[in-house]
Amino acid sequence: MLKLKHIGGERVKGGNYWNFSTGERITIESGGVLPGDKSVTYYNAHPAVILLASPILGLVYATFLPFIGIAVLAKVVATKLFGGVIEGVSRVATFNWRPSEAYLAGKKHKKEAKDAEKKTEHKDSKENE
Repeated sequence: MLKLKHIGGERVKGGNYWNFSTGERITIESGGVLPGDKSVTYYNAHPAVILLASPILGLVYATFLPFIGIAVLAKVVATKLFGGVIEGVSRVATFNWRPSEAYLAGKKHKKEAKDAEKKTEHKDSKENE
């Protein structure tokens, strides 16, 4: 049976082996070991097969490109329309714990800060009278 997928470090017969993630092509003449470890994947294919597949893959990309543009546009519009709502819901739905912040002197609460501000405004208005 014809095996197309090979892993780095595997002993293989002669041929062209392609690493699609890096675009690297390894040519092995009569037999040898593929470079790399088990995380590297090579595919055994004749260069003519790769050349014939590239226009087909380009056509698939060009076909779906308008749909990608529509999806990006829809996301931008949804973020502009519902961004504030989603942000408000996320504040309610999650707790307010931030592990990167340290409140060594204690955390000031918003209500206490407003009350203190009102007291200082009230004192200032009495002094001005």
